[in-house]
Order: sequence, then structure tokens, then C-alpha cells
Amino acid sequence: MLENAFNALKTYDWGSDLGQLQAIRDAVVTTHGDAAARGQLESQLTAALQAGLPRAAQDFICRQLMQVGTAASVPALATLLANKDLSHMARFALERIQGPEAGQALRDALPKVAPELQVGLLSTLGARAEEADVPLFASMLSDKNPAVARAAAVGLGHIGSSAAAAALATAKPSDPAATSAAIDASLACAEGLLAAGKKAEALAVYKRFAGSDQPKHVRLAATRGMLACAGKKDA
Repeated sequence: MLENAFNALKTYDWGSDLGQLQAIRDAVVTTHGDAAARGQLESQLTAALQAGLPRAAQDFICRQLMQVGTAASVPALATLLANKDLSHMARFALERIQGPEAGQALRDALPKVAPELQVGLLSTLGARAEEADVPLFASMLSDKNPAVARAAAVGLGHIGSSAAAAALATAKPSDPAATSAAIDASLACAEGLLAAGKKAEALAVYKRFAGSDQPKHVRLAATRGMLACAGKKDA
């Protein structure tokens, strides 16, 4: 019974019999294609998430919301983003929720959390790869925390647009690892631009990294990219 499964969440902990929650997992499957039933299940899950349940139970709920969550789940999931133990699970669910609400919740949480959690939030925003986040990532490329700067660079690489490439072109990270991440992200942008048929823009990016001042592996990648822009294959 579904009701019994939700009651079991009140005392569920690591090592408990997962079978007592099977009715909820089954409902995730059986409500597929039934908007009304799935909406009701989502409401039950989000209500439970805010009921002060044990961490293991909240973790379980987030996993279910990865599959059934919509914009309606965002407020409940957003409350966990500053929780060092549950932020990652909330992020995984928000990553899969379509629509602007999920992205906005992630952005709103950024200035409120510690750098180690900021890295996770940026990673999730990067995975969502929304063009609107280019200015945000660009603003964090020079963050004093190297891990945050690297995450911002990677996010721009995931977006891979003209604007993302332009932001990376002017970036001046202070940390060598962040600089390396920005180079990798720039090359990823060039690949995306080339795939989108924007050969001139891709070529301009590749040329920036073909000089003798670049590490050998970077020059090699840039050269291959330039050949691809010309419609040629490297030997």
C-alpha cells in the first residue's frame, strides 16, 4: 500500500528494508503517462520531503523526484541546496526538471552556500547548458576559489555557444588549473561551433591555441580543429 510506504519513510534509515518503500517505486513506474496520478504522487513526495524525515528518507525521495519531478517540486528541492549532506541529491533532481524554475533555484542558491557547494551548483547548471547562464559563469571565471573558477569554465564549455566562447576568450583565471580548464572549455566551444556550422567562429577559437606558447597537446588539438574547419583530416 502506498500509504504504508509513506508512513515507513518516517523511520527509514540506511540499512532498513528497502522493500517497505517498494510501493512508492512502483507508483513512479505505474503513473507514467497519467498526468493526474503522477501529479498526485509528486505532491505526496514533496510534502514528505518537507516533513523533517531522516536523511536517508529524504535521499530516497530526491531519487524519485529525479523521475517524476516538475516545476512543482522545485521549492521543496531548493530548501536542500544549502544542506551539505543532501545538496547533491537535490541538484540531481533539479538537473532533470525542465523549465526556468529549476535553473533559477540553482542560481538563487549560489551566493548563499559555501564554495564547495557552489562547485556542485555550477556543475548542475553546466549540465543544464542554458545559454542564459553564460553571464553568470563568466562572472565566476576569476573567482578566488580555483575549484569554483574551474567549474565555471567547464559550464561554459558545456554551453559551447558563441557567447560562451567569447566569455572564455577574455577570461584571466589566476589559478593554473582554472586556466587549463578554460582552455579545454574553449576547445569544447570550438567543437560545438563547428558542429553548428559556424566554421569561421570555430576557426578563430582554434587559431588562438595553435601558437608555440601553448602546450603541445593544446596545439595538436587546435591544429586538428583548424583542419576540420577546412574540411580536411589530420594525418
